[in-house]
Amino acid sequence: MIGKLNHVGVATPSIDDSVRMYRDVLGATSITDKFALPEQGVWVCFVNLPNSQIELIEPHGADSPIHGFLAKNPKGGQHHVCFEVEDILAARDAMRAKGATVLGTGEPRIGAHGVPVIFVHPKDMGGVLVELMATPQEAH
Repeated sequence: MIGKLNHVGVATPSIDDSVRMYRDVLGATSITDKFALPEQGVWVCFVNLPNSQIELIEPHGADSPIHGFLAKNPKGGQHHVCFEVEDILAARDAMRAKGATVLGTGEPRIGAHGVPVIFVHPKDMGGVLVELMATPQEAH
C-alpha cells in the first residue's frame, strides 16, 4: 500500500542552525527557504537529496505540537517518516480497519507539499510516527 519514502521529518529548535549543519557538515547543496505552516504550528524547510528529502520542522507559535517533542529532545531529532500513497482516503480507511490510530480528526489536512496528509500514531507503527501523504502530481 505504501509508496516511496518521501521524507524524514526532523524536529529542530532552529532551522537556521540545522541548515548550516546539513550544508556545511554534510554538504547538502539544495535546500529550500524556510516557510510557515501556522495551521500545523510549524516552520518548515526541505533539504533535497538525490533520493528523498529531509523535512526540518521548528515550532511556530506557543501551541506548536513540536514544543512537546523538543521538551523531551532539546537538541531535536527524528520526528516522523513520510510515505507516499496513491489514495489518502483509502489509506486512512485501511489504517483504521487494521486497528491503527489516525491522529487528529482523521480527516486529511494539507501538508507542506501542498497535498493531503494523515498521521498514524507511533504506538501502532512500531514506535515511529508515520505520515502518509497523497503522491504529489509534480516531481519533487
